Amino acid sequence: MRSLRFALIAATMVASTAFASPTDPKNGVDYQTLSAPQPVQAAGKKVEVIEFFAYHCPACNALEPSLNQWVRKQGDNIVMRRVHLPFQGNADPEAHLFLTLEAMGKLEQYHSRVFQAVHGQRQRLMKDDQIIEWAVKNGLDRAKFMETWNSFGVTTKLRRLGQLANNYKVSSTPTIIIDGKYVVSPSQVGTANKLQDMGQAIQATTQVMDALVKKAAATK
Repeated sequence: MRSLRFALIAATMVASTAFASPTDPKNGVDYQTLSAPQPVQAAGKKVEVIEFFAYHCPACNALEPSLNQWVRKQGDNIVMRRVHLPFQGNADPEAHLFLTLEAMGKLEQYHSRVFQAVHGQRQRLMKDDQIIEWAVKNGLDRAKFMETWNSFGVTTKLRRLGQLANNYKVSSTPTIIIDGKYVVSPSQVGTANKLQDMGQAIQATTQVMDALVKKAAATK
């Protein structure tokens, strides 16, 4: 009986792996579906895509070029949003930086610079003073930066990030939410498809995202 039980467990594990497919993803294998779907901001037939990320996250840095390429390929099919996961709580300095750059209209110009500073130049940007010093050294006006940093709009959004993450059941990065309900990450896709290489896991993740955007668009 004991050997039979182990055999059944092994068979189940093999079966779940066999069904993994980035181009034909399965719920509970290549991705998860939220039990409580969240409201989306995309209108019409466009599909909302949210990336939960963190500037200090190596996998987020590795994903960034492929994600940008994927967004360009999708074009008008999607509306893309980014949310910095507040790992340090309601006053997370990195998330504060992201929201400040966004509010200043500087995100497109500085988003990749932050990743390069952290992962390419090995700069520590985990505290408020480190971030403010970096921002000024990289050409941002100190007075305008601090005014936006301390603004009601930015601080309110910062305090709400934790609840937002809880709503989507996100606790790690990078995590992608499609159409307010489909949850996918390189970690899950890589594990499901037995991919050891990060580059392969990222490529497979974008394939899963392709399929989920198509799936979501078909219901609009």
